Amino acid sequence: MLSRLTRPQALTVCALPVVGLLAAAVFAPLPFSVAQPGMTANVLGQNKGTQVITITGAPTRMTSGQLRMTTIEATGPDASVSLGDVIDGWFATDRAVMPRDAVYPTGNSVKEIEQHNAEQMKQSQDAATRAALGYLGDSDKNIKVTLRLADVGGPSAGLLFSLGIIDKLDGDGSGGDLTGGRTVAGTGTISADGTVGAVGGVSLKTQAARRDGATVFLVPKAECSDARAELPKGLRLIPVTTLKGAVNALTALQKGKSDIPSC
Repeated sequence: MLSRLTRPQALTVCALPVVGLLAAAVFAPLPFSVAQPGMTANVLGQNKGTQVITITGAPTRMTSGQLRMTTIEATGPDASVSLGDVIDGWFATDRAVMPRDAVYPTGNSVKEIEQHNAEQMKQSQDAATRAALGYLGDSDKNIKVTLRLADVGGPSAGLLFSLGIIDKLDGDGSGGDLTGGRTVAGTGTISADGTVGAVGGVSLKTQAARRDGATVFLVPKAECSDARAELPKGLRLIPVTTLKGAVNALTALQKGKSDIPSC
């Protein structure tokens, strides 16, 4: 004989599968990465005891101020990100939820991803050198530039590498520093012709920059709105589309001009 359930008992029985599904959803791995502000490095100086930019074949300048490239730190490609992690990331200002495919190449092993990022960094360094020497008109001179930045991959430091090379070789062109003695940070890819490209995680990189003392941040113009989203107090945004434009903006800032672009 079947006994009849009371209404509370029936609701409890029906709720159990729903609770189970919700629990499974909360703890099931999702195709996202959670990112936060990462390390920054002054390309004019040393990183982990190694000079970032080394130039031979031409005289170099003593520089003041800093040019800091910025990074984000994301959960690893093999890390398990749950619904709870995603929800926490959505509501936190110092974290961002990003599709894993936007952070890491699809379908690759951790080792392959590391190799891919290292190759992108190498290509970025080569392009940064060509862009900087081309800007200075030194492409045909016997100048060798070596760039070393440990434990960082990807192409987003390209713009800062180019600016660092220019500052070490020529400064602002009039005997001064591009930085004007400030701590300037930024991000952006660079092509050999000096075009600055968009990256990602800009709102987190501005936080890393301000944390490490920057008062000026160079951002690809297409990402101005993202950079403004969580802009830390005391950090000035300067949008750029080309290496020449970035140099001109920094030179104008150093000379106290008022017609400097802003986001």
